[in-house]
Amino acid sequence: MFASLRNTIPRQFSRAYSTGAPAGGKNGNGVLWASLATGAVLVGAYYYTRSKEGQDSPLTGASNGPVTKALDPKKFVAFKLMESTPINHDTAHFRFALEPNQELGLDITSCFVVKAKIGDDEKPTIRPYTPVSPQDARGYFDLVIKRYPNGKMSSHIHSLVPGDVLEIKGPIPKYPYKAGALKEVGMIAGGSGITPMLQLIQHVLEDPKDNTKLTLVFANRSEDDIILRSKLDTFAKEHPDQFKVHYVVDKASSKDWNGDVGYVTKELVKKYMPAANAEGVLVGVCGPPPMMSLISGPKAPDYSQGEVSGILKELGYTSQQVFKF
Repeated sequence: MFASLRNTIPRQFSRAYSTGAPAGGKNGNGVLWASLATGAVLVGAYYYTRSKEGQDSPLTGASNGPVTKALDPKKFVAFKLMESTPINHDTAHFRFALEPNQELGLDITSCFVVKAKIGDDEKPTIRPYTPVSPQDARGYFDLVIKRYPNGKMSSHIHSLVPGDVLEIKGPIPKYPYKAGALKEVGMIAGGSGITPMLQLIQHVLEDPKDNTKLTLVFANRSEDDIILRSKLDTFAKEHPDQFKVHYVVDKASSKDWNGDVGYVTKELVKKYMPAANAEGVLVGVCGPPPMMSLISGPKAPDYSQGEVSGILKELGYTSQQVFKF
C-alpha cells in the first residue's frame, strides 16, 4: 500500500518561491491512501469502507460502539507509532495507532502540536503539524514529515521506531471553514505546506453538498520534490469542474514538463487565483518563511494573521480574503 507513496511523495521543497500545469465529478466516496476506486482501506486487522452517507462502515474486526475522539485540547496524549515508511532520503510517512472505533478528532483547517524532550534540552520542543489522513479515518492517523538538517522535532520523529510514542495536543483551530460560505478558494503552497491544503481539498471534495471551487498552486524545487502529486492529480481528474492544480518548479528536470518554471510571481498569482474583486473568495498560503514573505507577508510575532503584504497586497487582496496557515 505504501509502495505508491514512495513514488508520489518525493523530496521536499527547499527554495521558497518557485511553481505546474492545470490538471483536471464529484462522488460521495472517501479517498483514502488505498483503493481510491472503492474508498476502502486496510488498517492493521481492520478493514473499512466509506458508505454513501460518508461514514466508515466496519466490515470485520471493528466495534459497533460509538465513535470516540482521540485528541484532547487541554492536555498532551501519547500516540503509538504503528509503522514508518521512507519516501526518499529526507521524507517519510508515519502511521500512528488509534482505537478501532476512534477518530483523531481534528477539525477541518486545524492542526495539532507535538511535544518531545530532545537530547539534553531542559524544556520540551513543541511544533505544529497537520495530518494527511482523512478527517474521519478510524483506527489510525498519518503524518508525512520532511527531516530538516537543523530541525529538532522532524529529526526526532524520524528517529522513532514502531512502538515509540509521540505526545500530541489539539485540535488547534485555524480558518473556520464552512461548506457553502465561499464561492472559491485559492491556495498557494510550498513543499510541506501542502498538508493543510490537502486537508481542506479532501474535505470539500468528499462532501457532495459542497460546491466550493478550489484552485491550488503548488511550488517546489523540482518535479521530484512534488509531495502527494498522484493524490492531487487523482482529485483533479475525478473533480475537473471543481478542483484545479498547477505545479511550479525552479527548474524542469524533464523535457516533458508542461507546468510553470521559476518563481511564484505576481503574474502567476493573477493568472490562477480567484480575483480580489470577486465575491466570496479566499486565498490560503502555506510554505517556508521566504515564500510567505513574498506572497502574503509573515504572521505577526504573536502568531496571529498580521497584515497582508507582498504579492497578494499588490493585487488588492484584503486581510479578510487571505489566510496564512
